[in-house]
Amino acid sequence: MKFLRKLFIIFMLLVCSSAYAVTLEGGVRTIDKIPTAFYGTWRVVAKIDKQTGRSVNFRPKTIDIWNLSRRGDVINLNNPFTGASGSVKLDYVDGNIIRFTKTGNYDNKKLTDTVDLKLNGDSFTGINTLVLETFSTFDNSLIQKDTALYILKGEKISGSSITGK
Repeated sequence: MKFLRKLFIIFMLLVCSSAYAVTLEGGVRTIDKIPTAFYGTWRVVAKIDKQTGRSVNFRPKTIDIWNLSRRGDVINLNNPFTGASGSVKLDYVDGNIIRFTKTGNYDNKKLTDTVDLKLNGDSFTGINTLVLETFSTFDNSLIQKDTALYILKGEKISGSSITGK
């Protein structure tokens, strides 16, 4: 049970921990291309679709609150359910399609968390790909690699909408 709780905390920290990137494309920063509707408070349901490796590493379904905000060139994600908070790395924006990634190292584990979502009014759909790598404490060689693919659905609780409502 402790392992599952620790894994859940790691997952939430990855979704919400610090890292950011700003990309220049033809003089327009990628962060400036994000629709205003991306920011605000979202109710997010994640349901596992596929996984490899040990099934105890990933929860079958989660329900969370994401509060997405921007301060300067940094996108912050806060989860009041877990108390986790931090910056996310923006990888890609094309209209209402957005990708962000976070990689975190914890003890002898590395978790890479990539979220691809498509905004649609006051909702979004998407996928969350998790890769959990476990390394040897002796020589740092890769011992285990577990992956999971979650289907995401988000509903806007508060904030601006794409349609301006």
